Amino acid sequence: MKSSMFAGLALAGLVMSGTAQADVKLGVLGPITGPSAAFGAQLKNGAAQAVEDINKAGGILGQKIVLSVGDDVSDPKQGVSVANKFVGDGVQFVVGAFNSGVSIPASDVFAENNILQITPASTNPTFTERGLTNIFRACGRDDQQGKVAADYVLAHFKGKKVAIVHDKTTYGKGLADEMRKGIVAGGMKDVLYEGVNTGDKDYSAVVSKIKASGADLLFWGGLHTEGGLIVRQMRDQGVQAPLMGGDGITSAEFAQIAGPGSEGTLMTYGPDPTKKPSAASVVAAFEAKKINPEAYTLYSYAAVQVFKQAADAAKSLDPVKMSAAMHSGMTFDTVIGKFSFDKKGDRNDSDYVMYIWKKMADGKISYVEM
Repeated sequence: MKSSMFAGLALAGLVMSGTAQADVKLGVLGPITGPSAAFGAQLKNGAAQAVEDINKAGGILGQKIVLSVGDDVSDPKQGVSVANKFVGDGVQFVVGAFNSGVSIPASDVFAENNILQITPASTNPTFTERGLTNIFRACGRDDQQGKVAADYVLAHFKGKKVAIVHDKTTYGKGLADEMRKGIVAGGMKDVLYEGVNTGDKDYSAVVSKIKASGADLLFWGGLHTEGGLIVRQMRDQGVQAPLMGGDGITSAEFAQIAGPGSEGTLMTYGPDPTKKPSAASVVAAFEAKKINPEAYTLYSYAAVQVFKQAADAAKSLDPVKMSAAMHSGMTFDTVIGKFSFDKKGDRNDSDYVMYIWKKMADGKISYVEM
């Protein structure tokens, strides 16, 4: 979305036991650099820890895993370039991408080359609506979280003024439109619907429109960087309406960018996976490395677990046989809980809940489940 320069494909590491040669090639596709690098780090860290743990336990069907990391810079063209590089390198399985706008075109490359893909974070419904049998997601969909957001607005802001702003991306506009659809069905009408450009620093023009609309709530369809700037500039103009966003703002950087005005922000996201008993030992491993396993870190870890469990079930590393096992309805036992996939490659459950950003005991502003 921001840069079209190829950031390269970095070999993240070869995790080996003794002198055994790793021969299961796993790629991570995500924004390692650029404004969404915080999320790229989550994908990389989650997958790397899973590879380390699985390799220590003997690998997948007795074979070790080689992990490669490709930087898509949140750019669709760059994502396709990395996908083609993965093909050339013989990558068999991919965790990623983060952005829906990258995952969708990259998935076409993976489909053509029989590479199994699980996105931990791309929520746009289109990703799994194209009849591809090799793509899955460990997270939910925007039509699901958009409904949760709309239901909350209808319950708590009925009769109030709601403004909607999105970043024009596949994810951001898609989420905003799903939320908008929900409130319209419930008898509400937004007082403002605007798109802004990602990468901008000055959002004073749209903030002036929000102020003029008299909005009691701003729904933001987009990521944490632009969302944080909009909140900060809203407060600078005296607009005190809270912002509501989706999973795209689940980064500590959101509050750092937005400042004190981020307190009271509402957000849809799944139940905090770090609090699940199934994740306790993995969270401890991250903490020992001084890594915060927030947001999609554990979803990426879970994606690698799914690959292993699917291979075990299929008794094969053939992506076609593994895909059949994943579509069979089998339950996967992961750090984020137990779940199965439907015929499209979506999870059979939907667990979005509401969060609020508030000041914690240490004085920092973070998100907690409501």
